[in-house]
Amino acid sequence: MADFDAILQGLKALYPDAGPELNFTNPYETLVATILSAQCTDKRVNMVTPAVFRDFPDPAAMAQTTPEILFPYVKSCGFTSKAKNIVAACKIIVEKHGGKIPSTMEELTALPGVGRKTANVVLANAFHVPAIAVDTHVFRVSNRLGLANAKSVEETEKQLMQNIPREDWRDAHHWLIFHGRRVCHSQRPDCANCTLRPLCKKAQQDG
Repeated sequence: MADFDAILQGLKALYPDAGPELNFTNPYETLVATILSAQCTDKRVNMVTPAVFRDFPDPAAMAQTTPEILFPYVKSCGFTSKAKNIVAACKIIVEKHGGKIPSTMEELTALPGVGRKTANVVLANAFHVPAIAVDTHVFRVSNRLGLANAKSVEETEKQLMQNIPREDWRDAHHWLIFHGRRVCHSQRPDCANCTLRPLCKKAQQDG
């Protein structure tokens, strides 16, 4: 059985300053940036969002525009659906939530383009609610290390919530992302230089 505490302490030692790599300053910006980040790099999103936030500084301003006007701003992040979802979500936020980004999982996932992962990112980073957002890095790294043993994102999230102390959920999310981006790559993980290798389930299986 994996030594959860040792793995978490190892990740914490490696990435003591880990945090969001998306740029945002408030819940609205957090939501928009996170929607744009789906299947897109944070670096690319950070190149796009300054102009978006300048010209559409809040949900009310975004709700007044159209997907056709917004799309050229965010085109390099892919998918016309992102522009449609952002505008539609902001209309709902203005109409149903008084222009304020909702702060519960149920309300967030009712918005267009917002699944559990996006909602958890918003809850953790905008409202400091303990949450674990399972993106491709978190899914891959947690299952390789042995913090989870799951075939789906949903089951991985449940297991991580069981295996990681609640007070570490927000930080652990960032530790796992950092490790996935810097060491435990999808195609060619740098196992030879990984300080967590002695604790890693996959490394032990692979010999």
